[in-house]
Order: sequence, then C-alpha cells, then structure tokens
Amino acid sequence: MDRLKGKRALITGGTTGIGLETAREFISEGARVAVTGKNPATLDAARKELGDAALIIPSDAADLAAQKSVASLVRQEFGGLDILFINAGIAELRPVGQWDEAAFDRSFAINVKGPFFLIQELLPLFGKPSSIVINGSVNAHVGMANTSVYGATKAAVISFIRTISGELISRGIRANAVSPGPISTPLYGKLGLSESDLKNVAAGIQGLVPAGRFGTPSEVAKAVVYLASDESAFVVGTELMIDGGLSTL
Repeated sequence: MDRLKGKRALITGGTTGIGLETAREFISEGARVAVTGKNPATLDAARKELGDAALIIPSDAADLAAQKSVASLVRQEFGGLDILFINAGIAELRPVGQWDEAAFDRSFAINVKGPFFLIQELLPLFGKPSSIVINGSVNAHVGMANTSVYGATKAAVISFIRTISGELISRGIRANAVSPGPISTPLYGKLGLSESDLKNVAAGIQGLVPAGRFGTPSEVAKAVVYLASDESAFVVGTELMIDGGLSTL
C-alpha cells in the first residue's frame, strides 16, 4: 500500500470516473495528490470525498493560460512533481458529415493541445525519476463509427508518448499511456443520448468486447498506479491496452 509513498502527483480531469478513482488509488498508495476539473459540481463532490488528502484545482484543460496557472500552483503547494496523469478529455461522437470547425477545434484543444502545453509547463518541476501517464483510447486503433475525430485526438497523444519518451528519458522522466476500451464511467452519459438510446449504444459496444463486459475505473486506475510507480522503472514509451480484447479483433 506504499508504492507511491512520498510522491507528488497531478491528475487532470480527476473529479469523476477514471480520474477520481485514480486519485483514490494514488492516495491509498501514499501519494500527495492534486486533481483538476472544470465542473463546479464535480469539483465540490471531489473536495468532499477526497478531503484534505487532495488539492482541488479548478482548471479548463483547453485553456493554455490555465496550464501555466496549474503548474504555478503545483510548484507553490508541492515544490515539484513526480507523477502526472493526463486524464482530462472529451469524447464527442458524430458522423463525419456532421462535424464543424468549432467542434473539431474543441476536441483537439482539450484532448491534445492542452495536455501538450501542460507537460511543457510542468517540465521544470519533474523530479528524477518521475512518470507521465496519458489516458489514450482503444478508439485510436479500431475503426468504430462516429469516432473519427475522437480517435484522431487519442492517436495524437499516444504518438506524443512514443516521441517524448525518447526525448525525456535522459532527464529521468518516463512517459507511457493506458488505452482503455469501454469503461463504466459518466463519459457515456455526456453524449447527449436519451436513456433508451444510451442503453442500446452500451449494449452494442459491449457486444464487441471479447471479455463480454465493460471495464471498471478501478481496473484502469490500478494500471496507472503501476506505470506511475517505481515497479515500472524499465517501462518506457509503451501503451497498455485495457480493453477486454477489443483491439485484438
């Protein structure tokens, strides 16, 4: 239970779903944790649940100025950083013909641009050794309908992991990715579908998964703990699929 004892961690999008569960796991493993989020309601809920064990930071993942503010606050409160889990993201699903420029830019700003520049701002704070983990997606690998832009954003951040890992390892910074398949999180409830349509979509997705079920946030969080800990000291630039076998089809 002490795999992250004494380590300082930042989780973006850490107030719900995979991010919140990872915050719980990090805290249970001994880490000092900061989480970011944008929704006031989930920020308050996370503050109540995590209590004094976590620093709660309101922040918009798409706002470049906000990334500077997050880095400044982490420096002020923690003095440095040992773990970064880039988890904040948006999954906007549309047929190819229904995308407009504003929606396209929003997805790339939140999922790609913001994370890249947050890493840039945090570089002076990383200890040696330290670990960056990015939350990718199985949709970067499978041709699922309506995921063209979402899948492209996730492919981009997974590519970042492969390239920045080679650039940063000499500084003691390891970079890796987890790529979940269908996970039971509030993400699916944000797609704007009716309850019946949402159930149909969920049933259709579950039918594609060889394991025959959705994954849980805990299953992803435990993998992030491994990549964040010294147990994975020789794991660099890799992508861990947590998808119930979906990407093998």
